[in-house]
Amino acid sequence: MHIKNILLAIIITIPFAASAQKSDSIKTQNLKDLEIVGFKNIRGIGHMPDVKNGIIYAGKKNEVVIVDSLDANDAINNTRQILGRIPGLNIVETETGGFTANGIGTRGLNPLQSIEMNTRQDGYNISADIYGYNEAYYIPPMNAVQRIEMVRGAASLQFGAQFGGLVNYVIKDAPTDKKFEFTTSQTIGSYGLFNSFNSVGGTYKKLSYYGFLQYRAIQGYRPNSQQWQISGFGKVQYKVSEKLNLGIEYSLLRNQIKMPGGLTDSLFNVSSKMSTRARNWLKSPWNVLTVYANYAPTEATTISLKTTYLFSQRSLVWRNEDGGPQAIDGIDPATNAYAPREVGNEDMKNSTTEFRLSKSYNIGNQKAILSGGLRYAYAWFKRQGGGEGSTGSDFDLSITGDWGYNLDFTTANVAPFVENIFRIGNKLSITPGFRFEYLHSTASGYKTTDDVRQITNENRNRTFPLFGVGLEFKVTSNTNVYGNITQAYRPIDYSQLEPFGTTSKINPNLKDAYGFNSDLGYRGTIKNYLNFDIDAFYLAYDNKIGVVVLTDPSTGNQYSYRTNIANSVHKGIESYIEFNFLKYLNTASKYGLSLFNSFAYVDAKYTSGEYKGNRVEAAAKTINRIGVIFNNSNFSATFQINSVGDAYGDASNVKASTDPIAGYIPAYTVLDFSTTYKIKNYTVQLGANNLTNKSYFTLRTDEYPGPGIIPSIGRSFYIGLTATF
Repeated sequence: MHIKNILLAIIITIPFAASAQKSDSIKTQNLKDLEIVGFKNIRGIGHMPDVKNGIIYAGKKNEVVIVDSLDANDAINNTRQILGRIPGLNIVETETGGFTANGIGTRGLNPLQSIEMNTRQDGYNISADIYGYNEAYYIPPMNAVQRIEMVRGAASLQFGAQFGGLVNYVIKDAPTDKKFEFTTSQTIGSYGLFNSFNSVGGTYKKLSYYGFLQYRAIQGYRPNSQQWQISGFGKVQYKVSEKLNLGIEYSLLRNQIKMPGGLTDSLFNVSSKMSTRARNWLKSPWNVLTVYANYAPTEATTISLKTTYLFSQRSLVWRNEDGGPQAIDGIDPATNAYAPREVGNEDMKNSTTEFRLSKSYNIGNQKAILSGGLRYAYAWFKRQGGGEGSTGSDFDLSITGDWGYNLDFTTANVAPFVENIFRIGNKLSITPGFRFEYLHSTASGYKTTDDVRQITNENRNRTFPLFGVGLEFKVTSNTNVYGNITQAYRPIDYSQLEPFGTTSKINPNLKDAYGFNSDLGYRGTIKNYLNFDIDAFYLAYDNKIGVVVLTDPSTGNQYSYRTNIANSVHKGIESYIEFNFLKYLNTASKYGLSLFNSFAYVDAKYTSGEYKGNRVEAAAKTINRIGVIFNNSNFSATFQINSVGDAYGDASNVKASTDPIAGYIPAYTVLDFSTTYKIKNYTVQLGANNLTNKSYFTLRTDEYPGPGIIPSIGRSFYIGLTATF
């Protein structure tokens, strides 16, 4: 039924495009609604141009979201409001349940901590190590973000080989017409929410600067879930000449989070506000320093060089996962004290340099564009855990004795890449591309299992040639058909190189997951009243890593063996359609009344291995978000319905299990309403999230912040005031 609806939408959309092609009298300068910082856009969401900042986007499935134009609760980074219009985006809502940020995933891929995404800020990576520990503990506060760029799997050639693609948070720029500008935004809300965001920026002669400081505190939806965080950012850019500018940026995060623990199904059914843990804590101080140079020696050539140094940490003390969520964390009558907690610590350092060159040139009378570069990265990661902590309840990271495991990992990566747009006539472009990845990974240290200390000393070298090609056909000046097929892979991460049992083994020929992304779609804007992007996709994900039980032929004993166990295929349809009724009736109307629908149908199943035919874990079949927007020059309001289909916690697809990660994740529907009113230099925002107070969850986990079910937030309200001087 859903596929029929999408096909009907395609049929309805094509006549609009045809009529626009006949008239085709649209002039860009008359369409202020459509041009926001150079992106084709209607009311907040659009797509990237063919080339921007020397990076090719032609023929790729992509979106750009203009954050300031949305009605959303940006004080708590409400992902389903801010990014929810991107079709098929699966969101793990854990930011106030023990994780530092909500995770996202596309096309049925795992959304936990955005591990299948290439997460960036201003074009550089902000996760600890995209090749070994690709979890996003830090994302910038949405108050500071100007736009969010997303590219599906075809991003693997330009940015790195992640199946989910790229998400890039672009921080606001300094105002060019002021020496000094100050913005302050104060928000209060349910469950003790207080968010204070303050920024300064300006331009003086050749020097520009922008910085912000955010403080956020919340008591939490559940007991034992209070948290605070401080986010800071500063950048300075010096314009040496019209051709050369230099810059430096620094981002920081400091936080302290209490984790209320996970729930069993029976406990969740009693109350989603219940807490089973009162002694679990987490902090994740994050630091990212970047220096860059942009040089344009000619109008046809751009060169950029960007070097980033990340030095960060993640520490936790908790009553660990032993016994699952049903295990009681109570006082032992024999000792009259709690059981000792477990302490873990991770230190991360990495340095990444990316060089990019873009050159436009002519082949006959057609303009071609070459874009290429080189990435070099080195990451060091220390993981310590299993330390015996205190019996107290406060945030205490001290341990007694040695760590249960103490491991060091490194990854060195070198990756040259190149793409080229070839134009055939005025309408068709073909963009072939190639990336070559070299990885050198090491793992050393020890892990104690059943009082036996296992020593590991892994050393692996791998190379991956990746090919891709994109096509784009311009139906009109504002609509096009696009298609792309690009190879991708997901590297073996650090946890998969850890020893995991005294009788366990790791395949010495363990392979990285490998496959490809493909899509075919039709997108565009019709005048200032219709925005659409409809595509079909097919994703092959091979060599998934897991554990099987084997028998030693010489002894007859069984042992666990970590190896490549399964392939999966993800296919479906993604559709975004937004229609502005008032602009359709009168393109010069000062008012807008829009209806948007962001829909995806995802069929993600295992095609080999023990669970052949089962659905991929966490992959909802349908994700449907419908909204209504009313706006004029001063006021806007958005009502959004978010419907997400059911899923399973693991590949077994069992509906109930004593394993905390296994089980059913029911479908849910959540309603959000937000308004924005602007007068002169003041803005008031207010709204309500989860209007019907729906009890639901998006995640089952076998470790922190659980184990078990992590409930999402119930009904909440917020109001905020922003002033700019």
